[in-house]
Amino acid sequence: MWLGERITDRGIGNGVSLIIQVGIIARLPQAFVFEFQKLFGDGHPLLFFIELAFFFIIVLATVLVIQGVRRIPIQYAKRMVGRSGGSLPQSSARDYLPLKVNSAGVMPIIFAQALMFLPATAFQYLSGDAGQTSGRIHLFNDIYSLGYNVVFFILIVVFTYVYTALMINPTNYAEYLKRNNAFIPGIKPGEATASYIDNIMTRITLPGAFFLGLIGIMPSIAATMGVNQQFALFFGGTTLLIMVGVALDTLQVIESYLLTKKYDGLIKSGRIQGRNAQGIQIGQPQ
Repeated sequence: MWLGERITDRGIGNGVSLIIQVGIIARLPQAFVFEFQKLFGDGHPLLFFIELAFFFIIVLATVLVIQGVRRIPIQYAKRMVGRSGGSLPQSSARDYLPLKVNSAGVMPIIFAQALMFLPATAFQYLSGDAGQTSGRIHLFNDIYSLGYNVVFFILIVVFTYVYTALMINPTNYAEYLKRNNAFIPGIKPGEATASYIDNIMTRITLPGAFFLGLIGIMPSIAATMGVNQQFALFFGGTTLLIMVGVALDTLQVIESYLLTKKYDGLIKSGRIQGRNAQGIQIGQPQ
């Protein structure tokens, strides 16, 4: 923690997250070489390149979901500029309210993993039949079984909705817009605006929740299809989300630093958005 705080104060980005990311990436070369030797030794070099292409597609999809934003147009009310005698109406500005597709981040997977340990622990203390207990424990401990992955997927989807509801409060959004004399075109301020934002959040959270659940069980799917367990961990779960999320956050900090120093950004068009680029962002043109 001390080293992470020092990196945060003198480095780029969150120090603790960078240490965790480095610890994850440090295991990637060994898993990569082991998979390379395994497939080339078995005489299946084509499978190795297929796995690399599949891994690249998963990483690309993860980046798109993390940066995915639903933009709700916002319009400010017209203001009168000038003295009372010759006041002229100023044209209203148009901005947008960004709502992230994946507002929960990696937390639903962490909560679901923690909850999956509870049934096995409870069965050990409550059940007296050793054979029946071992069978139930195997269901919740075998991460490659169908039952475990189905329950794990459902928990991730549920926790995604719960965590999103805790993080995003449509009523606060509606009050914020009302205080700043802004409104969503075609929607009345107040409760109607809060209901409109809540409906949109419910709709965009559904594909985000299903994608997060798929990412959570992807290591088990990859291992079942023949990928070694070390390399399969990088196909999904908290490993992939932390690795991609911290990389995006770090690139966003670097790009912001370059722009403040009058340098060009890292990309020619658009801006790099990290996991923290959420919530109400007023003043950015659509």
